[in-house]
Amino acid sequence: MCVENTPPPSGRLTRRGVLAGAAALAGTSAVLAQAVSPAAASGGAPEAARGGAGRGGDLVVEGGTLLDPATGEVTEDAVVVITGGVVRAAGSRARLGNRVPSGVPVLRAHGRWVLPGLVDAHIHLNTAAEARDAVRKGATSARSGSTSFFQDIAVRELARQVPEQAPRLRAAGVFVTPDLGDTLLADPELAPLARLRDGVRSPEALRRVVEVNLARGADTVKTRVNERAGLPEQDPLTQVYDHEQLSAIVAAARRGGKGVLCHSYSEKGCHDAVTAGIRSLEHGAFVGERTLHEMRRRGTYFTPTLTAIAGLADSPDPVLAERGRTYLPVLKRAVLAAHELGVPLAAGTDSSGGAVDPVGGEVVLMHAAGLPALDALRTATTGAAQLLGLDSTVGRLARGYAGDVLVVDGDPLADPGVLTRPAHVVRAGFQVQAQAA
Repeated sequence: MCVENTPPPSGRLTRRGVLAGAAALAGTSAVLAQAVSPAAASGGAPEAARGGAGRGGDLVVEGGTLLDPATGEVTEDAVVVITGGVVRAAGSRARLGNRVPSGVPVLRAHGRWVLPGLVDAHIHLNTAAEARDAVRKGATSARSGSTSFFQDIAVRELARQVPEQAPRLRAAGVFVTPDLGDTLLADPELAPLARLRDGVRSPEALRRVVEVNLARGADTVKTRVNERAGLPEQDPLTQVYDHEQLSAIVAAARRGGKGVLCHSYSEKGCHDAVTAGIRSLEHGAFVGERTLHEMRRRGTYFTPTLTAIAGLADSPDPVLAERGRTYLPVLKRAVLAAHELGVPLAAGTDSSGGAVDPVGGEVVLMHAAGLPALDALRTATTGAAQLLGLDSTVGRLARGYAGDVLVVDGDPLADPGVLTRPAHVVRAGFQVQAQAA
């Protein structure tokens, strides 16, 4: 079956049908309808009080110890002023003086540490409930690791309209993988691929899935080079796409101005993916030194998802449990080697299936792998923000940055574990009920 003569996907489906279905699947439609209705008494502030759908809140966070991940600077008795969801001033109370507005809600952080909201650079958000859970656990920004039916694009819209309900999201749309399975039903433009005997493998088929993603509004493209570690019947060291196929995916994404994140495990698979030009390597347990050197040269990011691999060790399935116990120490060594070589690292939990892990736990595991606490924190703040193209927006609490705040009960540089148990979360100037891990 050939697809090369098929015209480009129609952008009209983006709002008309595909995303309406995605919003219904994700459960975001009702949330959005409630948020924009002035009569929605139980769904938070009505639109008039919010200043319009999507506008951020006003808040002053005062009295805590402010940590800037970019510089490592610590400021005692700090004040962070947020108006319209954006930081207008941040620093010591003595320095800010009369720049602290009156009549604005105040979050008192005395005896606690204040830092920017965290970034989860690899998470699967399929529902509005999962999106809310991610925020409550400290992830105020995130990058999707793909969904089956474009739910992440609907969640991204939820985040724009009602920011306290979802992380600021870079959506990946649907997975570029040999066997699309039920994802063929995600978009009418994918249906012709069902006739392919060998699955999505030809340059034309690979390009088609990328083009559909871009037409539907994906911010990035997700693919794989190896089979999955989380399925006992699969071998994570088995390669499913070669260098040529990966290059075709990268080229199609670049034509749309997008980068590619690639699920990977074996050294050959990692090397093929990196040299094909991916933006970030995901998992990468057996990435070797030559590939790490290539990543440093190219500026390729490494998102090891230590949380997910550690979780395998607790599986009741003996194959997965053994896999987790074997892979985790290997991956930790790879993370430390990458850090020492200067490969940029980003924190990602690979949360999926309704369970959201706190991204602070990934920082803990980065630190356990050998990274200094500040560098581990940067993987979930400034480093991950740069990967997502948000480095001028998130990852710090400074003038002009997003009003996303984490308040924790202790010094995260002495005990990164406090990041897994936020006392308060602020998203775009709105206080969110925090949820401990």
